[in-house]
Amino acid sequence: QKQKHNVYNNMAGVSETGPLGDFKLDKERFVGLLTKLVGEAKILQNAPPDLICREDAAGEHVLAALSPHTVENGGPLKVEVCRYAEGRGNIIIEYPSANPDARTIAFVGSHLDVVAANPEEWKHDPFKLTIEDDILHGRGTTDCLGHVALVTDLFCQLATTRPTLGVTVIAVIIVDEESGASEDPVGVEKLMTEGKLSGLKNGPVIWLDCADMQPNIGSGGLLGWELNCHGKASHSGFPHHGVNAIELGSDAVKFVQDRFYARFPPHKDEKRYGFTMSSSLKPTKINTTAGTSLNAIPNFCCVQGDVRLIPFYDILDAKTLMEEAVAEFNAGLKEFSPNRG
Repeated sequence: QKQKHNVYNNMAGVSETGPLGDFKLDKERFVGLLTKLVGEAKILQNAPPDLICREDAAGEHVLAALSPHTVENGGPLKVEVCRYAEGRGNIIIEYPSANPDARTIAFVGSHLDVVAANPEEWKHDPFKLTIEDDILHGRGTTDCLGHVALVTDLFCQLATTRPTLGVTVIAVIIVDEESGASEDPVGVEKLMTEGKLSGLKNGPVIWLDCADMQPNIGSGGLLGWELNCHGKASHSGFPHHGVNAIELGSDAVKFVQDRFYARFPPHKDEKRYGFTMSSSLKPTKINTTAGTSLNAIPNFCCVQGDVRLIPFYDILDAKTLMEEAVAEFNAGLKEFSPNRG
């Protein structure tokens, strides 16, 4: 899919007043860095087992841009590389407040890996930055090398102008976002378990990533869920002797969904903020009893999925609602008897 970004958008994201009021995107520096990052995109493709990327190829350009402004070189920036696999370094950047007790504001999630690209499906070379009518073309310009370049430019400006801020500004540029292998994490999950993100609890965290031209803040309200359904095994020829765990799971998910959509309907401010859809709760993965054949009714089913809650609602309210809905479903199982033949 073609990735594009308007280079003339004001991406500094700051108010017109206050210490950052004069900040504007340094277009030359931004495009220069993004050109280098997209130029590495061929080895940043992350689609294992065929494509295992090495994000350091891009990270080196980020570190080079930040280097003149680091503490080691007389600047204000604290830069740390956290590498949990060869060639795959996460980058943490900090512009500290003069107040040691200051709160934090963190920009997390801009990542150095990209989705695989087939050059035959592209109008332009996906592994080379092309500017056409003020639109930037190239793999990763929007997801997410453009954001990496944006964050880097922001910290370069902070380091150059050295404004006195009441907060400590932190960015966490990560690896392995497009794959995110849970069995052996090397990206943000590993940073969490190693305590590298514990300092971010002292203020808001903004997940800065995007997959299209629209605002992506809606997917920041992400909640994963798992529903374990216990039935009773039987032969398919005698379904009245068993309880089909898959059917039970389908009924339970529908029950929870009905409660969810009644509680979190489309919000009046969605269009104002550019959301293309409302909140959602849906199953995305299902596993049943291992080793069963087609003529065996399974006695267990695990349904997994996620919630995407737009930020006009509280994610903890959604969690509570789901737990209560499951409890209500369980309490009514004796009376719950849909016609299954």
